[in-house]
Amino acid sequence: MSLVVMKFGGTSVGSIERIKNVAKIIAKKKDQGHDVVVTSSAMSGETDRLIGLLKEIDKDYDLREYDALVSTGESASCPLVAQALISMGYKAVSLSGIQIGLETDHAHSKARIMKIDGARIKKELADGKICIVAGFQGYNPVTNDIATLGRGGSDTSAVAIAAAIKADVCEIYTDVDGIYTGDPRIVRKAKKLDKISYDEMLELASLGAKVLQSRSVEFGMNYNVDIMVLSSLEDKPGTLVTKEDDEMEQVVVRGVASDKNQAKITIKSVPDRPGIAATIFSRLAKEAINVDVIIQNVSTEGNTDLSFTVSKTDLSRSLTVCRETAKEIGAKEVLADEDIAKVSIVGVGMRSHAGVAAKMFEVLAANSINIQMITTSEIKVSCVVDEKFAELAVRVLHEAFVED
Repeated sequence: MSLVVMKFGGTSVGSIERIKNVAKIIAKKKDQGHDVVVTSSAMSGETDRLIGLLKEIDKDYDLREYDALVSTGESASCPLVAQALISMGYKAVSLSGIQIGLETDHAHSKARIMKIDGARIKKELADGKICIVAGFQGYNPVTNDIATLGRGGSDTSAVAIAAAIKADVCEIYTDVDGIYTGDPRIVRKAKKLDKISYDEMLELASLGAKVLQSRSVEFGMNYNVDIMVLSSLEDKPGTLVTKEDDEMEQVVVRGVASDKNQAKITIKSVPDRPGIAATIFSRLAKEAINVDVIIQNVSTEGNTDLSFTVSKTDLSRSLTVCRETAKEIGAKEVLADEDIAKVSIVGVGMRSHAGVAAKMFEVLAANSINIQMITTSEIKVSCVVDEKFAELAVRVLHEAFVED
């Protein structure tokens, strides 16, 4: 007998019919002799509906109230899943983030998990129950306020819970049947992967692949939790996210991803002296704004232009911070461009293969796609391009690196 954490996304619990189907999948796992903990997302569309209501009242809403509101989506779906199991004759109990002791920091709407007390879950399992835990939510132990983990946070909840209770595997059930080399909606010849390394999946998740939240992969990697991505709609083999092995290094590029949730900010005529960049980015960090690609031009007459990318959802707050800071440091102006996208290739094989970036640039140039910004790591190359070319870029890069 093993201990299994199963996570179901919003599409999987999007209707009563689908909730009953999910209950059957959970029951089958329990019947196989496993102890089962389930993490559920809100029903599909519910979080967006709640955010829409909040925006109707005030687009500049308070983040504490945002968390209090959107967390109700998971609080509603979990009792429905639990009741479906109870109606089938199984012992089940729904639990909130607070009830399992999922403690977070103070960053409302994008809180980070600080600690999980697994005692309540272990007690319920010892009583023979299936635990249905609300994903995406926890609480700040200082204020006792509800805090949410950011979009896709149920993935993070599931893997963190699996690490806390030392589960044997964390199964993530979605509306797709695994991890693909590219988005099948964009790339006709995208291939499903049998397995992928934590490092590769972490890069793909952070670069726009929406199957897993990047923080969930980080938890899996840090705590050695195998993650299996499966379909809740079809009984098919999935993709295992696990430790890197020698076989994985033989593939140069594992996948191609794009992210249209990007915006570029340019601060013009920034005084080129020590400490200026630190001032700008520390102010952004204080607002919990993540900055990605950064480019600083060569200094001219003591001034330079500084460009960087943020998520579109953070653009408004980022501009407020940057404009205030620009006045203080004597910069000329702050510009924003929302019509961009980031296109990336990822693969652990890049570590031992030369010329990958050069080939990527050649492929984009051959298709008249201009590169605005570039960033690299050992296992990825990302280019910021005009948003209207994002899907074309994904297709031609997939053809060049994966189908070749």
